[in-house]
Amino acid sequence: MGLRPTESRHPASHGLHLRGAGVALSDLFGAQQAALAAVGPALPALAQVAEAAAQVLGRGGKLGYAGAGSSGLMALADALELPGTFGIPPDRVPVLFAGGTAALLHMTGAVEDDPALALADLDASGLQTGDMVLVLSASGTTPYALVVADAAKARGIKVAGFANVAGSPLLARADIAVLLETGPEVVSGSTRMGAGTAQKVALNMLSTLIGVKLGHVHDGYMVNVVADNAKLIDRAARIVADIAQVPRAVAEAALTATGGAVKPAVLVARGYSPADAMDRLTKAGGHLAPVLKD
Repeated sequence: MGLRPTESRHPASHGLHLRGAGVALSDLFGAQQAALAAVGPALPALAQVAEAAAQVLGRGGKLGYAGAGSSGLMALADALELPGTFGIPPDRVPVLFAGGTAALLHMTGAVEDDPALALADLDASGLQTGDMVLVLSASGTTPYALVVADAAKARGIKVAGFANVAGSPLLARADIAVLLETGPEVVSGSTRMGAGTAQKVALNMLSTLIGVKLGHVHDGYMVNVVADNAKLIDRAARIVADIAQVPRAVAEAALTATGGAVKPAVLVARGYSPADAMDRLTKAGGHLAPVLKD
């Protein structure tokens, strides 16, 4: 293997162990800021991914997340947030993580080199023709990621590839390539740092935009959630009261009528029956704005 940019030496690497805590942290912080800046050039590609993913989920398909090691952890974190933040059923956002749950407690490198494991995980994911998968690899060369990408494309599954090295094989294989060019790490090769930060930020923004396009975000509020604990009940009541422009008591009554579902509760608070609210939301593709405008 040739030396990849993610394995090269960062200028701040030399003598890192000799610096005081304040200076070392300042250097690490600077590298994190640089990693964040690397996301900027990827915004057009992220917009393409969001559009494609929203179309897949909007028609009832699945959006998978795949990766190994640190990249896999970034993928897993984003996928796990989608049900709670946007009310997307967990089975619609399957995760392919090299090594499975056992690797979450004791991460091992060998699993990322196992093509049979990658194929088995793809089989188990339930992804099929017309679905989409986000595949992450800092180097863009991880065998697990490449096998998932190749097999997914062969099955008619759209692939969005995320890598931190320009011209890497994963980006070449992807239907939509997202380059997050973070370069060398202060701790050489530790891609949980700059590369992982860029991946996390990119996925945060991507999944949020997907939520917006699906109508799960309205005026900056998470509206496709069902309040099922004290914190969410309080938050939901505030959301319904603000969007519907009604007193808190009216918002709480509306939530009771909809079983804690925020979107229909907004409409119930405005005078619709629960059944009529659901019917109008269905006709509007799950978006509140056109119903409220009417």
